[in-house]
Amino acid sequence: MNQNDNLLGIIAILYKWRKNIILTCVIAGILSIIGSLLLPNYYQSTTVFYAASPDLAKPSPLGPIESDKDFYGEEEDLDRLFSISSSSEVVDYLISKYNLYEHYDIDPKSKKGPFKIKERFNKMYKTLKTKFGALQLSVEDKDPALAAKITNDARDKINEISQRLIKESQQQLLTTYKSNIQEKNKFVKLLSDSLYKTRKKYGVYNTEAQGKVYAELLAKASSNLNDKKARLKVYKSYNNMQDSIIFLNATIEGLEKQFSSVTEKVTLFNEGLADVTNLKYEQNDMIKQLSLDKERFKQLQATYNTPFNGIHVIEKGEVPIVKSRPKRSIIVIGICFVTFIFSVIGVILLESYRKVDWQKIKNNA
Repeated sequence: MNQNDNLLGIIAILYKWRKNIILTCVIAGILSIIGSLLLPNYYQSTTVFYAASPDLAKPSPLGPIESDKDFYGEEEDLDRLFSISSSSEVVDYLISKYNLYEHYDIDPKSKKGPFKIKERFNKMYKTLKTKFGALQLSVEDKDPALAAKITNDARDKINEISQRLIKESQQQLLTTYKSNIQEKNKFVKLLSDSLYKTRKKYGVYNTEAQGKVYAELLAKASSNLNDKKARLKVYKSYNNMQDSIIFLNATIEGLEKQFSSVTEKVTLFNEGLADVTNLKYEQNDMIKQLSLDKERFKQLQATYNTPFNGIHVIEKGEVPIVKSRPKRSIIVIGICFVTFIFSVIGVILLESYRKVDWQKIKNNA
């Protein structure tokens, strides 16, 4: 019963003050209408784009195997673009190019000038990730054409920085490849010098051909020597073969020297064969690696000199026709509603405090 009485009392108070409340709301509405009409119109231009995959800036792999390339970037690529979009390089570039100090009427020489211009610009410049994995960039301005220009220019600058970052990585990789190629060239020269000296020292120039020749020479020298020794043995059994014996002795002595010489060469050949073979294999492997690095260097250099896009544009920033703010109807309705609420609270408090015996309270105090 008390709750009903309280509710009826509130309704009675509002009815009593209805004209004042309505008048207050009407005055607030009129003032809000006037105020909202004085607010300037802002226009928003928006561009939407996806991150391009860094795979597009990579050279194709060597050999017959073809690898699949992604055309659209992953989440980390989108994060990279998002970081670039809010970087000082992009913001400072736009502020400088479009002379926003003058446009926003901010003194560039003032102490807080740089802070104020960025604070003001960041209120007009927004980037966000869409639920479809794209980046949405928007710029608001009183001039719709200027809003569209800044929007598209900001997107192009993001693309340029994204390309530059990848180009810088490619340049570092090119420098590394170039350094490796130089080192391998030096190493190949050292191997060639070592191989030349080893060949000269051991007389090993063609392992396969020389091996066959030395084997034949050694076999032939041994066979001739044994043959002549066998003849000498037979001739010694005859007394009238002195001339032949002398001749055979001389021949055998020559064959022994020949056999000894061939044996020394074969021994030296066998001693150096392993070293020459190892150096030759090592040289061939290094030459193959060097050739592969040179080919990769050429491909990477060609890729470095080839332009590519860091983004895929889905929607360019168009010159807006309809204003983005202020929403004047919402402003007027909101102010009227807030005025009504505060008016109701005010009259209830006023009526409640009228019933208080302030004199009695004062006397008791």
